[in-house]
Amino acid sequence: MPFLFAVALAAAPAQAPARDFEIEDLFRFHRITDPQLSPDGRRLLYVQTDVLKADNATTSSLWIVPAEGGEPHPLTHTNKKDSHPRWSPDGQWIVFESNRDGTQQLWLISPGGGESRKATSVSTGASQPVWSRDGRQIAFVSAVLAEFSGKPFPASDALNKERLDAREKGKVKARVMTELLYRHWDSWTEGLRQHLFVVPFRDGSLGEPRDVTPGDRDAVPTSTTFDAGDEYAFTPDGRALVHTAEPVPARIDAWSTNFDLLSEDLASGKTTPLTTNPAADGLPRFSPDGRTLAYRAQSTPGFESDRWQLWVLDLASGERHSLTQALDASVLSIAWAPDGKAIYTVVDDHAASAVWSVPLDGSAPSKAWWGGTVDELSVSPDGGWLYFTRSTLAAPKEVVRLRKGSSDLAPVTRANAALLAQITMAAPESVTVPGEGGTPVQMWIVRPPHFEPARKYPLVFLVHGGPQGAWEDGWSFRWNPELWAAQGYVVAAPNPRGSTGFGQRFTDEISRDWGGRIFVDLMNCVGWLEKQPYVDPDRMAAAGASFGGYMMNWFEGHTDKFKAIVTHDGTYNFESMYGSTDETWFAEWETGIPWETPDFDRFSPHKYAANFKTPDLIIHNALDFRVPIGEGEQVFTMLQRRGIPSKYLSFPDEGHWVLKPQNSELWHRTVFDWLATYLKP
Repeated sequence: MPFLFAVALAAAPAQAPARDFEIEDLFRFHRITDPQLSPDGRRLLYVQTDVLKADNATTSSLWIVPAEGGEPHPLTHTNKKDSHPRWSPDGQWIVFESNRDGTQQLWLISPGGGESRKATSVSTGASQPVWSRDGRQIAFVSAVLAEFSGKPFPASDALNKERLDAREKGKVKARVMTELLYRHWDSWTEGLRQHLFVVPFRDGSLGEPRDVTPGDRDAVPTSTTFDAGDEYAFTPDGRALVHTAEPVPARIDAWSTNFDLLSEDLASGKTTPLTTNPAADGLPRFSPDGRTLAYRAQSTPGFESDRWQLWVLDLASGERHSLTQALDASVLSIAWAPDGKAIYTVVDDHAASAVWSVPLDGSAPSKAWWGGTVDELSVSPDGGWLYFTRSTLAAPKEVVRLRKGSSDLAPVTRANAALLAQITMAAPESVTVPGEGGTPVQMWIVRPPHFEPARKYPLVFLVHGGPQGAWEDGWSFRWNPELWAAQGYVVAAPNPRGSTGFGQRFTDEISRDWGGRIFVDLMNCVGWLEKQPYVDPDRMAAAGASFGGYMMNWFEGHTDKFKAIVTHDGTYNFESMYGSTDETWFAEWETGIPWETPDFDRFSPHKYAANFKTPDLIIHNALDFRVPIGEGEQVFTMLQRRGIPSKYLSFPDEGHWVLKPQNSELWHRTVFDWLATYLKP
């Protein structure tokens, strides 16, 4: 693979950058997401999130900018969170979700500005609005108590409010569970089901909502693994709503990855399955002429990281086929060309993103763009431009556009140009190292600012989470290699077995082998780094989160190359992890079932506790239901009991990630102080 360099799409600075990247910069950057082109293609709406550090919170507002770029202006401005904006088909209205009055509700505003108008008052909240093509209906999501969902809306809403208010005000806070997935990521599900509602729209006002998916079942995925955006869409005639959901009401979603596309007839209430694939189907998107439904689908039940293929269903004949059978990559998005002759999609591709154009006539797909990390793809109404957000290792997300047939990106937003111009960012380098069996393993190297080749630098070796994920040429506000390098370290971020974007076989080769080939891949990368003249092999540390945290525990029992380790949210004991994680399907696919799988705990780090010796900073949070807090507590107890230098940082108000600004600041300072203790003189 050639060397790749991160390029910030920002105005050229008037003078050379004057200072290094610092922790506080993470809270100064604007966070740009969810670009939405107006129906006429002339304006672009987006969400800008900013940090309110004194409040330990963030605020989000809606902004508008000319589609070709230019001076943006805010459409809304509060200290709350406005998000998920969607243009009405005639371009006269914008519906969005906001918590500005205390609960998440839908609001309406004119694109020309003025006061926002509250559009819903649902006791259980309203989010993710989607318009019908004629602009006469809006669908949205609300998490309700299933037992009341069959009643007409005013009655059901009152019953939901009564029950939830009583629960909130009650002195006893106990919970009684009768089924799994009773908590998810960082929240208790509280017996609520995510249902779809449809509400009529007339003359700038919404009518009475109606629950169109009643029953004891989530009507959209609750897991981000299977949620790639708005997982529902109106049929072109507005008579039905197609959505992604479990095909049966039985509560098996803790260990099943079976999601189908279901069609809800809005007049009769009849549910019709459109797919019966035993693995996951989702992301329904109708063609411009309404004759074809595109969606993405996996093939392997139970495997959340199976390849997503792009499928099309002819609605008249019922015939369906995959358009990406020969493309060894997972489809992450679906954007129809206006003429209906092609679909554009984003895929992970060798530590970066690629945008592919996939023809409907069966001819070979073509790559429209490669580089950086791409998300939120859309096509202009005339088909001449692609719009998407793009980040690199050296610059956060901005909205860009690409003329069809061109290879030159044009910036649309420049929200962070001024701040980036002040900061020295290192140019990341991509290298390839032979892994286990000679298999190529890609790795990013980020050197400190003002790097001097003749010096020897301490190294920090980062292992990504997933394990089916990747260190891509993209920005992160949580684990940012540029910020770590600015502390004076050479930072290495490898993509070993299990990483996405290098073919499905490469991704598959980690399952049931967490401490096997991937460990060899990683140690080969460490060996390569030790030989570099600018790396001090006597001053190396390793750090990782989620699966990366697991690998830190595995490193503890299997190598003494590192002077210090940082273990964030890492699995330590496979048996306790299986019995306490929320999404059971993940544990069953990756490690097996304790009472059925031979050598279930073969790669469980707790079996090698006698070998642990490296000083370790353990970070684990109380609301982490993916890798529950007991995993970190077990490691810290063992390290302390054995007299190994160790520290434990735990946030009671965070889950798998550390998201609140002041918490993030403490996280970074604690991590960097720990590394400095062992890597710096």
